[in-house]
Amino acid sequence: MGLFSFLKNAGSKILSREADKNDAAAAADAAKAAEMDAYRGELLASIVKGSGVEVEGLSIECKDDMAIVFGQTGSLEDKEKVILMVGNVSGIAAVDDRLSVVEQPKSTFYTVQAGDSLSKIAKAHYGDPMKYNAIFEANKPMLEHPDKIYPGQMLRIPNL
Repeated sequence: MGLFSFLKNAGSKILSREADKNDAAAAADAAKAAEMDAYRGELLASIVKGSGVEVEGLSIECKDDMAIVFGQTGSLEDKEKVILMVGNVSGIAAVDDRLSVVEQPKSTFYTVQAGDSLSKIAKAHYGDPMKYNAIFEANKPMLEHPDKIYPGQMLRIPNL
């Protein structure tokens, strides 16, 4: 989480046309300003949704020139993309990042037992003995050959 600063008058102009039309009314009427901020938040959310980046529970609140982004992404990369998509819009000077990241574990560790082979380990973890090469590749350069494992050796089992 954090606050990211952007140049308010740089970037895509999708918000500025509506903001320019409604500046006088928004200053005169606080309810109209709140309505305009809600509209801007919905517009920014539609941009993110249209990008193909998956954000569970996406919600964007606008308060003047700041956007507050809520939701949950599957990776840090997606979170950063969302922040940049929202912040690189003309009229947004700051993005308050309230996104959380839920990443699947990258790998687990397994201690080789007597009688194990990479194929047997692959079958146990993936349900397919032919995926032994994924384990082999994940453990290079420690492993030089798929058949050269030994009891007590710790292996990294990548999440496929």
